[in-house]
Amino acid sequence: MKKKIFLVGCLFISLILISSCGYQVCQKGIQNSRKSLLKIPVVAPGAKYVGTKACADCHEEYVNSFKANVHGRIIAGETPTGQRGCESCHGPGSVHIDEEDPSKIINPKKVDAVASSAICLRCHTGDEHNDWNGSEHSLNDIACVDCHKVHNNHNEYLLIKKEPDLCFSCHKDIQAKSYYPTHHPVKEGKMKCSDCHANHGSLLNNLKTDERLTDLCLNCHTRYQGPFTFEHEPVVEDCTICHDPHGTVANNLLKKNEPFLCLQCHEMHFHTAIQSPNVKMNPGGTIPFNPNINKTSQKIEGIPNPRTTQIFMGTKCTTCHGAVHGSDLPSLSIPSHGRGLTR
Repeated sequence: MKKKIFLVGCLFISLILISSCGYQVCQKGIQNSRKSLLKIPVVAPGAKYVGTKACADCHEEYVNSFKANVHGRIIAGETPTGQRGCESCHGPGSVHIDEEDPSKIINPKKVDAVASSAICLRCHTGDEHNDWNGSEHSLNDIACVDCHKVHNNHNEYLLIKKEPDLCFSCHKDIQAKSYYPTHHPVKEGKMKCSDCHANHGSLLNNLKTDERLTDLCLNCHTRYQGPFTFEHEPVVEDCTICHDPHGTVANNLLKKNEPFLCLQCHEMHFHTAIQSPNVKMNPGGTIPFNPNINKTSQKIEGIPNPRTTQIFMGTKCTTCHGAVHGSDLPSLSIPSHGRGLTR
């Protein structure tokens, strides 16, 4: 029995050692592959690492504050590149110290955006940053340091400003929409831009969804998720066909007021209680048979009104079609064959 326990213990320790070695090899492989893809800034030729204490001779304020920074508290095994203090980001500083030349050290704010971001991406290798190089921010020469500040910063995620002020400093058109009559409560502080947007890039338009855009909306608006027996195609396909999430003049974030929004896809039809003067009637007050609209001739009980069009254009479609996002109940109108989304 003791021999079996001993063998199991040895096997367990062996697995731990193999896993540890495998992790180190994997991390080394990640580091080498990322170095071949990232444009890392070049430091002065012949420069060597001298340690953080040497930096403190001139930059004591930064060195002292760096101790409380998350970057200063990580250990060497937590990153693919190891932990070298200030020189992890700024590069080996021996030549910079000897010559007292600022150009002999890496300053992420003074190199181009691709090289500046490459410094951060050597360590920030998680899933959130995998799509950075294809993101809208990267493609528009935005660097990590344009939004983040490492030193002397107590904001969440080391952001230069808090959301949404940081985002609004560039996205002025979106800031303007946040003041429209209907908008998501971003400027009120109840939501943040990053609740919906993957600022470091994603597979779908920098949004926090990997498949359909609608899935992102349904994370909060779950009552519209379905599946429904009678569905409205835009709800299944893309919410932004009808809605502008950043803000609109129309109610409920609709891109246009009703019925003008609906008329972009649907043909105009008249109220069941009002006859159109343009409809030719059969003797006895029935609509002529039309296989595309009605299966049988229908009796018209409505009241003739020469202002039918004006009345229709001044009425919201959802007055009758209330279940516009989908329903399991069939509509009672004959022409819609149950698909009218009226209840």
